[in-house]
Amino acid sequence: MTTYTAFHAQTRLGAGSLTAVAERCKAFHDTDPGAAILVYDDTTGRPVDIDYRGTTHDVLARLMPAAEPAARRGPGRPKLGVVAREVTLLPRHWDWLGAQPGGASVALRRLVEAASRENVSADRIRQAREAVDRVMLALAGNLPGYEEASRAFHRNERERFEGLIDAWPTDVRDYIRTLADPAVT
Repeated sequence: MTTYTAFHAQTRLGAGSLTAVAERCKAFHDTDPGAAILVYDDTTGRPVDIDYRGTTHDVLARLMPAAEPAARRGPGRPKLGVVAREVTLLPRHWDWLGAQPGGASVALRRLVEAASRENVSADRIRQAREAVDRVMLALAGNLPGYEEASRAFHRNERERFEGLIDAWPTDVRDYIRTLADPAVT
């Protein structure tokens, strides 16, 4: 389950499911309509845009995914969620794929599945590093030692990184440490 964390300036407003965070932020927004509230996806570090207009019910309703229209029947395999996209390969690659049992699509799916299983750990670390970059720039980009902390983080100098962010506001420091945990070995 994806979790989210909300900040107003450098103070954490709440964390948890998107609906729980949105409710907390809506209550805060109602007391201070001009407040700049930032909500982050804890997995990716990407900001989440929430429209606080209307009632709490209105805010939460806008967060729910829209019902998908009835699927159009036609060629393909709609139950599998197959999506056609373009892939550019050299002719020798197409020749090799075409010679594989099941054809190019089956061979490509097998290759992608194998690569995704082999790279789970590296992908998780990369995603955590990207999340730390996004959040640290947004919340701490103007704090003393930001550039040095960023360099230490990317050099995997955990003690130096921890020391450099130690003086930062508690909520920001603790959130960045939480995001950095899977990325720093």
